[in-house]
Amino acid sequence: MFEPEGEAWYGIPEFNVLAQNISVTGFSPLYPDAHCTADGEICQLVTGESEINAATTITSLLLSPKFDLQTTYFLIAGIAGVNPEVATLASVTFARYAVQVALQYEFDAREIPANFSTGYVPQGSTAPSQYPSAIYGTEVFEVNTALRSLAVNFARTATLNDSADAVAYRAHYATSPAYAAGAQAPSVVECDVATSDVYYSGALLGEAFGNYTSLITNGSGVYCTTAQEDNASLEAMLRGAKAGLVDFGRIIVMRTASDFDRPYPGESPQYNLFYADQGGYNPSLENIYLAGVKVVEGIIDGWNTTFAKSVNATNYIGDIFGTLGGTPDFGPGSFDDNPVTKRGLHAAQASRRAGRRGIPVKVAI
Repeated sequence: MFEPEGEAWYGIPEFNVLAQNISVTGFSPLYPDAHCTADGEICQLVTGESEINAATTITSLLLSPKFDLQTTYFLIAGIAGVNPEVATLASVTFARYAVQVALQYEFDAREIPANFSTGYVPQGSTAPSQYPSAIYGTEVFEVNTALRSLAVNFARTATLNDSADAVAYRAHYATSPAYAAGAQAPSVVECDVATSDVYYSGALLGEAFGNYTSLITNGSGVYCTTAQEDNASLEAMLRGAKAGLVDFGRIIVMRTASDFDRPYPGESPQYNLFYADQGGYNPSLENIYLAGVKVVEGIIDGWNTTFAKSVNATNYIGDIFGTLGGTPDFGPGSFDDNPVTKRGLHAAQASRRAGRRGIPVKVAI
């Protein structure tokens, strides 16, 4: 998602993704190229930070005629904040759900209603604990858990990096039983990622977004890491999957923990965010490569036996609407049950059958 995450893959002994540099129209001006090995089997790109950059870059990739992505496995690999109730600095996490936690109503902290536990309220509701009734479709995505399990097993063969500063900083969290996971050494953890363009710090916001993650996934999601891009990348991929450009069942979401999302007992949220030398940044970048390369090699080495034919998903995969088929195990109902959407799909199908190549638009508003 930004330069240091990209550089984690450069100059490694296993393969050279800088053998081919391919410019792609629509990529970020800061990162205009995709990078590929000489045989084209493995490619890497940097989206740019934030939801807008991620969505635009991934859409541009999917629409580029320079790539055939129909059988491609995607490893979303970046650093993230981490919830000390679930994992710790330099840990490697693999998500089942990506949740857009900031897609809510918000009150300023100084004006939160007296009977509310947080200033965030799900859209279309009137209290923090109510399920949202105004659904945009990007609130939550679920990826292939069978594929995730394979990726986790590959990653657990890696020796993860750590730092003396991270060891010292995470020891502060041992004073609270609730943060026992945050006081441990780094490991590979299965837990979920929150998407928000806003960097935040504090136990109250962490608790609020943890509650929202549980609410929006009907109790099965585990709020663990916090990042800026994943729901945006997944929405672009979902639309690409609907068009037959990619296989949504071939996506892995991996985040390594660079910093805690909340302070340890006795520390202020301000100090945690601005001034604390947490020591997790460098090892989290290193662990993108150390764990991620095991996943990439596992897929390449097992291509003929396991991965060419795809890994069958045993869980629902997709968005809250059921866009790709099946019935979501979260959310209010299936996309295909929406009569307005059905009419739109039927019209599109009829247009394709009629052989229309497109509408000769003169003005787009």
